[in-house]
Amino acid sequence: MKKKNFKKWFSISLLFLPLMASCQSEKENPAVSQTSASQQEEEKVLNLTETSEIPTMDSVLQRDSVSGNVMNNVFEGLYRQGEEGEIVPGMAEDEPEVSEDGMTYVFTIRDDAFWSDGSPVTAEDFVFAWRRLADPDTEAAYSYLIEDLIKNADNILAGEEDPKTLGVKAIDAKHLEAQLTHALPYFKSLLTLPAFYPQNEAFFEEKGETYGTSSDDLVYNGPFVLSEWDGVGLSWVYKKNDTYWDAKNVNLDEINVDVVKENYTGLNLYYDDMVDQITLSGEAVASLQDKKELTFIPTSSVYYLKFNQERDGKPTPLANQHIRKGIAMAFDKKGFVSTVLQNGSIPTDALVPQKFAYDPETGEDFRNQNGSLLSYQKLKAQQYFAKGLKEIGKTSLQLEIIADDTAIARESLEYLQKQLTENLKGLDITITNVPFYTRLSTDENQDYDIQLAGWSADYADPLNFLELFTTDNGNNHTSFSDNVYDHLIAEAETSTLDLNKRWQTLLEAEKRLMEEAAIAPVYQQYKAILKKDYVQDVITSTVGPEYTYKWTTIKK
Repeated sequence: MKKKNFKKWFSISLLFLPLMASCQSEKENPAVSQTSASQQEEEKVLNLTETSEIPTMDSVLQRDSVSGNVMNNVFEGLYRQGEEGEIVPGMAEDEPEVSEDGMTYVFTIRDDAFWSDGSPVTAEDFVFAWRRLADPDTEAAYSYLIEDLIKNADNILAGEEDPKTLGVKAIDAKHLEAQLTHALPYFKSLLTLPAFYPQNEAFFEEKGETYGTSSDDLVYNGPFVLSEWDGVGLSWVYKKNDTYWDAKNVNLDEINVDVVKENYTGLNLYYDDMVDQITLSGEAVASLQDKKELTFIPTSSVYYLKFNQERDGKPTPLANQHIRKGIAMAFDKKGFVSTVLQNGSIPTDALVPQKFAYDPETGEDFRNQNGSLLSYQKLKAQQYFAKGLKEIGKTSLQLEIIADDTAIARESLEYLQKQLTENLKGLDITITNVPFYTRLSTDENQDYDIQLAGWSADYADPLNFLELFTTDNGNNHTSFSDNVYDHLIAEAETSTLDLNKRWQTLLEAEKRLMEEAAIAPVYQQYKAILKKDYVQDVITSTVGPEYTYKWTTIKK
């Protein structure tokens, strides 16, 4: 099925949308359906929707799930996640040579690894990208991943050494050596992430500031190449990459993606056979509970309110712990997931998600072990908030909450606004929804009061969530800073030999973060997916990029 005229369809559908029932019937034209189905299977084309635009395609600068998903399908690191979630070789030919102390790795780059322009993928491509990641001038959000991992990265990020001193080198074109600061059991898992993908230095230098700003300003080494993306548009296309080393196992010829932010627009597209899979939430899910095509997929994504404690160089009212704690405990999370989301998501009273990390000695779930730490308690919330107002010398407070501009984000803010203003005397809440990339920019500039944000795990360890709010972490952007918390995280980062002690340190760190109410946890996300039964082997992951289409097939 060729990509249909989505923009024309969308314009026409808006005229008739008010006349449509809340859930469109599944009546279809048999002749049209049979023709499009046959054509789609023959051409092996998949049609999808996405909730937001792509902020960047520079893998070193990646910091969001949308670009992470795209990068996962058009680029490839030394390793990638396999069909069962296992770590399998990507650009690496096989397993690395590892020193006895576990601190030096030598990887062999496969001979059949090529960029989409025909040039070979080399060890130097990894050296170049990793040095960019460690360079403080790059301002990469994921620089913290390399900071305490690769030798000298911490000094480089502090501006004390040149990026060329990073503990990684190309022994020759096909052999890459990495020197770690300490043995790390999940090192290979990190190498599946976009931050550690290779970059073609010659192409990067040729493109200069335009690198990664459109599909034409990139070269690719993954299962697909990106096309028809201009850097700001609401659609893009994946096309099979014939230069990919494992192209014989890539079944799809093309994937068309359109950004759709409204539930019922997505549903109409789905029932008109314009798309093959959509993600739903809210009332749209409730009306489809009996559909066999509806499935609920757990994720490691946790959403929370970020409190900005400093703006324009000055402390904000949210620098007060009791103000933060009052707000964090003043809204009903169970009511939120059951009335707003309705997609299987669960309320959470802490940062580390359920069914994600387990005690190395007992096997007990981290979340169950640490319990509920910052729950909805209206009376206590009112007491904390009143105390905070008194401490800052105010009788009332006006704050703005921002979030993305999707339908569910708008409903989320409306719910939070109502709960907070009703439950906390003296609090006035305004709400603003902005495009995804605008919110990211606002976050980086700390130009907000409160924002509804989230984090998806890159690797299966509580540290991946807890390190976000250390003083110098590139994702903090709240000015929360606590010496005790920083010390606990630093201890967990280096205590890799005594795993039981490390685990207890992580439990203590989360308790400290919640006691300080640096954030207000809201929910752990589940996704409600409506997918045509002929679409098979869309690989989903709770860690790292969520979707892999390398092995996806169309079977009718």
